[in-house]
Amino acid sequence: MSPTRATGRSVSRARASAVRAWARLPDEALLRMRFCDLKLSIERSPLKRHVRSLYRDLERRGISVRPHVWLSEEWFSPDGVPGIAVPFYLAHPRLERLERRIMREAEGGNSRLLMRILRHEAGHAIDNAYRLRRRRRWREVFGPASRPYPARYRARAGSRRYVHHLGEWYAQAHPTEDFAETFAVWLTPKSGWRRAYAGWPALHKLQAVDELVGRVRSLRPPVRNRTRIEPLEHDTRTLADHYRRKLKANRLMRRGLADELLRRAFTEERTPRQPLRASTFLRTRARLLERVVARALDIDPYSVAQVLHMLIERSERLNLYLRGNQRDAQRYARWMLERLTGLYSQGETPHLSL
Repeated sequence: MSPTRATGRSVSRARASAVRAWARLPDEALLRMRFCDLKLSIERSPLKRHVRSLYRDLERRGISVRPHVWLSEEWFSPDGVPGIAVPFYLAHPRLERLERRIMREAEGGNSRLLMRILRHEAGHAIDNAYRLRRRRRWREVFGPASRPYPARYRARAGSRRYVHHLGEWYAQAHPTEDFAETFAVWLTPKSGWRRAYAGWPALHKLQAVDELVGRVRSLRPPVRNRTRIEPLEHDTRTLADHYRRKLKANRLMRRGLADELLRRAFTEERTPRQPLRASTFLRTRARLLERVVARALDIDPYSVAQVLHMLIERSERLNLYLRGNQRDAQRYARWMLERLTGLYSQGETPHLSL
């Protein structure tokens, strides 16, 4: 046996031993670990077979590009990079359990959804590799990729102009997401997209993907860099830092939704016929709303009260007043409180040392 091979095996055993060591830590201790000290690897994780499956999908379609895949904090495919970043927690069952405990879900945590996301991100990677968005046909079908990316989008649930792949009508978010979702449906083995989307305006997008890939599959891609953005082995943040930031972003997102729903129910215009403040209206009906929503969601009234308190506080900040009659306002307030309480309860986290 050569010294080089022996040294390589020694390093592999040392890394495996390090992984096994932190995998036995309790959550509070694990959260103090830095990402770079986890010594994770796609090659030594369950992700390896899924990446190979993606490559087989591309091979079946005659695409020679193999997007490079690396571990990072989140899912993404950077502009100008023909590769895919995969979240760290998918590289080890212990980290996936931590993700589920804190975030109540692990995006890509089952094989079916994982492959869906990989195919979607592969759409971005192939777009980057061949610079497809610069082609006139791409722009005619999907729109300009230069369009500003929205903070949120209002989906048309009944529209047949977009494919359905990841859910939440994600293809409607932006032209680049429309392409990636369409590419993913086109790439999926046995998707039967011609039959499934027959009669839909979205069919011409699938045909456009088929046409665009057909034009470039025999060409050498102009973008071949192997850049890895924010790779895990260079990330000195702790897991606690990561989850603290992620939970804050979730709180801001939920507060943004609360403001949007409040503005639908109430108005900033105070009229002589309706001078009642929204916060006053919600306070006078607090006990009734808490009791009804708690019973509907089968949740403790305290949790409902906390969300209602937030809504009252935000309605004061936004200086909102009652719109229309009180019966309609109460019906909408109940619906709003049910929706937000359900959302907050899903994102509720245990008390960890973050």
